[in-house]
Amino acid sequence: MKGKGDMNNDFLHNKFIVVPFFLWFGIQLFKVLYDLITTKKFNFKRILGAGGMPSSHSAVVVGIATLVGKYEGVGSPLFAVTLVLAFVVMYDAAGVRRAAGKQARMLNKIIETPGLSGMEVSERLVEVLGHTPLQVIVGALIGFIAGMIA
Repeated sequence: MKGKGDMNNDFLHNKFIVVPFFLWFGIQLFKVLYDLITTKKFNFKRILGAGGMPSSHSAVVVGIATLVGKYEGVGSPLFAVTLVLAFVVMYDAAGVRRAAGKQARMLNKIIETPGLSGMEVSERLVEVLGHTPLQVIVGALIGFIAGMIA
């Protein structure tokens, strides 16, 4: 039976947790720094925000699927689950969430057009929600490479 200290040590050395976390954090940090360089403004919301190049969601789920395939085998039920999850997340990022972002952009324009809408809105809708297919593919490639290296 493992002691509490062993369980914490196992958690911190679990590739299936550590690699996806650092993938997400690294990509989100890249987005913050890229925004800082291009806009000359620090936008801390980018660290947790969705959208942009590359897709951290895609990197994380493909990274997990790659790790599972590498260590558990591509014939394992767990690999099948992680692969299907990866496809669902990537489809959602490039499809549903991207469409929601486009709708938010249009609604913001309608609300801001004088005389077109009598609505008073306290905050704008979030427009950067999803990803282009290229952002998803680049994120998936980063996740695959990280999973193969780990």
